[in-house]
Formats: sequence, structure tokens, C-alpha cells
Amino acid sequence: MTKNDSSKPTNFIHQIIEEDLKNGVNDGKVVTRFPPEPNGYLHIGHAKSICLNFGTALKYGGQCNLRFDDTNPEKESQEYIDSIVSDVRWLGFEWSGDIRYTSDYFDTLHEWALHLINEGKAYVDSLSAHEMREYRGTLTEPGKNSPYRDRSVEENLDLFEKMRAGAFDEGDCVLRAKIDMAAANINLRDPVIYRIRKAHHHQSGDKWCIYPSYDFAHGQSDALEGVTHSICTLEFEDHRPLYDWFVENLPVPAKPRQYEFARLNLNYTVTSKRKLKLLVDEQKVNGWNDPRMPTISGLRRRGYTPASIRNFCDMIGVTRSNGIVDMGMLEAAVREDLDANAPRAMCVLDPIKLTITNMPEGELAWFELPAHPKDEAMGIRKVPFTRNLLIEREDFAEVPPKKWKRLAPGEAVRLRGAYVIRCEEVVLDETGEVVELKASFDPQTHGANPTDYKPNGVIHWVSADNAVPCEVRAYERLFTEPNPDGDKERDFHEFINPESLVVYPRAHAEIGLKHAAVESRYQFERQGYFCVDPDTTENRMVFNRTVGLRDSWAKIQGK
Repeated sequence: MTKNDSSKPTNFIHQIIEEDLKNGVNDGKVVTRFPPEPNGYLHIGHAKSICLNFGTALKYGGQCNLRFDDTNPEKESQEYIDSIVSDVRWLGFEWSGDIRYTSDYFDTLHEWALHLINEGKAYVDSLSAHEMREYRGTLTEPGKNSPYRDRSVEENLDLFEKMRAGAFDEGDCVLRAKIDMAAANINLRDPVIYRIRKAHHHQSGDKWCIYPSYDFAHGQSDALEGVTHSICTLEFEDHRPLYDWFVENLPVPAKPRQYEFARLNLNYTVTSKRKLKLLVDEQKVNGWNDPRMPTISGLRRRGYTPASIRNFCDMIGVTRSNGIVDMGMLEAAVREDLDANAPRAMCVLDPIKLTITNMPEGELAWFELPAHPKDEAMGIRKVPFTRNLLIEREDFAEVPPKKWKRLAPGEAVRLRGAYVIRCEEVVLDETGEVVELKASFDPQTHGANPTDYKPNGVIHWVSADNAVPCEVRAYERLFTEPNPDGDKERDFHEFINPESLVVYPRAHAEIGLKHAAVESRYQFERQGYFCVDPDTTENRMVFNRTVGLRDSWAKIQGK
């Protein structure tokens, strides 16, 4: 993308890189990194960062590293690492070299902490956490120096070694950088760079009981990897002076630059890892990969495609202006992708029996329908027609309203791709519920030009004798409120949508879907886009609704 290409979304990061390349900055190299914390599953906001970092490296012939920021072992796990690796690859990206971990650099970071102590630029502070907050000051008032700030180099070295050896309990003391307690930027007020954490680490085991802070570890890891453009979200903008201070005051092999962009804020959802974990722990959803979750694994299970997510990230662009993106844009991106690429099929969600009275029992006819109406290369699919059919319960009305375009007593409709039928009898059970419809078909109407015969609409159907029993899970947005966690006075739990999942346990799909693979996607004609869920077994298919054929949320919300 060039600066003058106004037809494409803005990406100021690429504009910066192109200027750097033109001026020979970084010897023409472009090295980025994606540095997730392994303390939860990735969500749609991370997808934007993944696409930006990996996509930038691809565009400019550079490299992108995958580095886990694993400095907080108590909240991290191998499960999260594995899920992140899977998500990045599923989105279509591969990192340069081996997977990296901040813990790979713990020895070097420790040496650099000693360097700061020896330079008189770091000290061991024995204030309690509460006292540190009091000494830190506020946004309008400067902080004040800790009484331990002037410990000698020798005393600090001794205390830091004891911290490392496990002589102190958690919270007894920390190592702080000695910068300026009166700095206007509160991040420069002697930030903590090492804490005591007596926890087993998933990579380094029990070698360490002190762990570096994110601010101390991040920039130095960038420098060790030769990162040229350290791209992060806007909440780290105020941390950039500290990032630069460490780079300038440590013997790092390279001097990376940090650039901030606006994070992705999506309405009708939450993307706080803490809140997503609450939803999982409180069983408001069925795990991190629940199709209602905004996690990448949840979107994948729901039926979103890697291309649709990448295209969505391209659509919203990369700017420095915070804003909220409408969920409808994400849904439109997957709808567009699936409209072009998903084969068609018929599935009846809430079936009602339809008996074709003039079709002999045991007789079978086959109809050929296009797998995709706009893509002949997908071929055809064969659908059986028998005496016993199933249609959608909502496609029949005993007393039809005005302008009713489906089946009713005495009325005729076309069965999609097959014959025109006319309803002749309605069978009720003892409660008055419709349990069966009886109709006859006109054998002259298959393939007839619609202008020659005008039935009362077209409905989908399947053969009751050959259809595939399945469970269909119709998902909607998890929250009813556009900004469920935007008001600190309100609890986001209040806005969980009680109808975010509707299950159709008696659904039936056409026979060609009997052996559909997990994650394969289809357009169920007149219903929406669906994909095969991993819960599918040899004896029962399970489909998830990805998105409807058109945006129906505004109508649902009464807008």
C-alpha cells in the first residue's frame, strides 16, 4: 500500500516502514514479532495484531518472530501456548525460526539487572506494595523517594542475590530502576523490574524464583532478537519512554523502536482476557472455544474462515484513533467469503412430516442440484425424492396470514429443485399440534419455467427416508448490549444474551452431508451458513450456525 492509495484502508505502520526503507534505516531490514502472554486464548483483537505483525513481515520480505511473553508463571500454562500456536498457524502465518520465549533470555536479563545495579541505576526496595503505591504519587502530584533508594551498590547486589536465592518471601522486596520519582510520566517513577515469584515455570522449571517485569523484559527481548519495528497497542504509548530508557541504559545489541496502533474494539462482546476467563470459569459458556466467544478458536469452531478474519482486519485498517467496530463488519466478512466458497445443501431444522400421497411407497427419484449456483466447478449434488419428506415447521400455516408465500391447506409450493406440491390434508395429534401434512405432486412441474406455473413460493425439504439426523446449534451474539463492559457501574454479566444459543435436536440434512468433515462449511439454503462441529460422531452430525444469510440482528433487537 502506498500513501496515495486512498482506495485502501489506512496503515500508518506501513507508511513508516516504507519511509525507513527509503532512507536505509535498519540496513533495509524489517523484523517484527508477535509477543502474546500465554495466560489465555487469543481473541479477535489479537487477530488484528497477528495480521499486522506477520503480514508486515511478509509484505516487506522481512521476518516475524513468535515470542511468548512468559514472565508470570502463575497464570500461564502449556494449554494456552498450544492454543496460540494453533491459532497463528490456522490464520495462515508461520514465524521465523523456532518459537521463542522471554524465558529464553532470563539469564541475560538477570545480567542486565546486575548491570543497572552496578551503574547505580537500580536498587532493592523493601517497601510494602501498599507503601509503594503511597510513595508513587498521582497523575497530578509527584512521588517521593523510597527510604531504601540510596542503598549502596554493594548492599543492592547482596540483597538481589538473596532475592534470587529464595531468602525472601514474595512481597518482601523488589528490584526497581532508579529513574525519577517526580517524572510527569508515572511509568518512569522508579518502576519495578524484578519481583519474587516462588512458582514453577512451564519452561525454566524451578531455576528462578524472581521474574522480570513486562516493561523490563519486553524491549530487551526485542533488542536481542534484532526487532526493528516493535508494534503494540495504544495503551503502551505511555510506556514507550521507559522502553527507550532501558534500551539506552543497557548494553543491548540493537536499538528497536516502539510504535503504537489502535486496538480492535468490537461491539456486542468483551475482549478482556480476565472477563473471558470468568465466562469460562463460571460456565456461562462451554469453554474458551465456545462458538459464542470472540476467541480465535471460538470463531473457528463457529465456522469463520481464516480468510474472512484476515479480510476483516484489512477492512478496518491500522490507525492511531481508537474506536468501536461494528460486529456486523465481521459478520459481513465471513458472509462474503462463505457466499463465494461454501457449497449449498438443504437442512430442515424443526421438521414436520410431509407425505406425498401420489408417490408409491419405496419409489425413489433423484434430482441433480448445483453444489454452488455461481460456481460450476463445484459440480452437482444428488438429492433423493421419496414418498416421505420433511419440511420446516415454520414453512406451513394452518391459517396463513396475508401475503403468505409458503405452504398452507389447499395451496401449492415448489419444493426447491423438485416438484410443485399441493397440500390436501392436515393431520393433528390429540393436542391439536400439526404432526403430518399430506400433499400430491405434479410430475409435469419438475424443471418447469417459473413463469409457466406460479406456486405460492419455494421451500426446502429433505427425504425422511434418506436424510442425515443431526443437531443444529443456532448461535447469536453473546451480549444484548453493544458495549457490555463500557460502564464501570454496570456488571457485564447483566447483558449476557439468554438466547445466544438455540439447539435444534431433531434437524435433518440432505444425504450428501453424511460424511462431512469437521470444520467443513455449507450454506443451508434459506437458513444461513453452517459448519460441522467437533462434537460430531459417527452416529450423529452436529452443525453450528456461523451467520445468517443476511444481517438479522437489528431486526431481532427491534431496531
